[in-house]
Amino acid sequence: MSRNENFENISPEVGELDEAAFDEAMQNSPDEMLGLLADLTGATDPKLRELAKRLAGRLMLELGNRGRTRPRGIGKMVEQPYRPDAGDIDIDASLDAIAESRRGSAIDPERLRVRGWRKPGTALCLLVDRSGSMGGQPLATNAVAAAAVASRNPDDYSVIAFGKDVVVTKSQDVPKSSERVINDILTLRGYGTTDLAGALHVGKQQLGRSRAGRQIAVLLSDCRATVDGDAESIARAFDELIVIAPHDDHDEAQAFASRVGARLALVSGPSDIPSVLAQALEAV
Repeated sequence: MSRNENFENISPEVGELDEAAFDEAMQNSPDEMLGLLADLTGATDPKLRELAKRLAGRLMLELGNRGRTRPRGIGKMVEQPYRPDAGDIDIDASLDAIAESRRGSAIDPERLRVRGWRKPGTALCLLVDRSGSMGGQPLATNAVAAAAVASRNPDDYSVIAFGKDVVVTKSQDVPKSSERVINDILTLRGYGTTDLAGALHVGKQQLGRSRAGRQIAVLLSDCRATVDGDAESIARAFDELIVIAPHDDHDEAQAFASRVGARLALVSGPSDIPSVLAQALEAV
């Protein structure tokens, strides 16, 4: 990375990350810069690594929100995990966390609760392929996809990363901050084989925890399975399946989607994800 011109501009000194320079470079080369940022979250310099993680969490959430749409239907006022935009703090449900803060402890946002409107939404399960030698733009694409899914329905979604092993990064019914989900995705560097069937099986289990009337799995992969398993039978069992594949490597994904009755969408880079996902989810 040290020989990358953009890297030298945004990190002129050891342990530094110039966000103004990064934002300027993003205007001209968003996908390249998102890929570089994803790589920097694994930098050997601990200070640079932490700065990159903070910037990635904020920036990828901003990108993910661009594809957000207002849910339809009549809602009701309910208690929800804390989010800055979710509603007013529920004092009674948050008393323990507030009391600790008055004793000098920092407030843990994940222990706060808010009262806000919840409308009949859609349960989403995102499955991201981390097999092979993944870094840079593909890794950033996975992280932006997680941010986009989280922004659409933060109370009913799951994220699964798969290669040789299948890792549930965010469970369907367990609250977890979007920033933590994004950073967890960025730490899962790609390697090894591709257990597509195993990932789809776990995805079906996660959606089974939801009570939503509409349940959609979003598979971000080239669908090139290298581990034995009947991925097609499992894929057909989903109520709805969307396959999002790289624009320059989508032949197998297209064939897989056709065989299992899934919708297919293509992306050229991480900055495409919010709009592509929004269009795919609304094309019903």
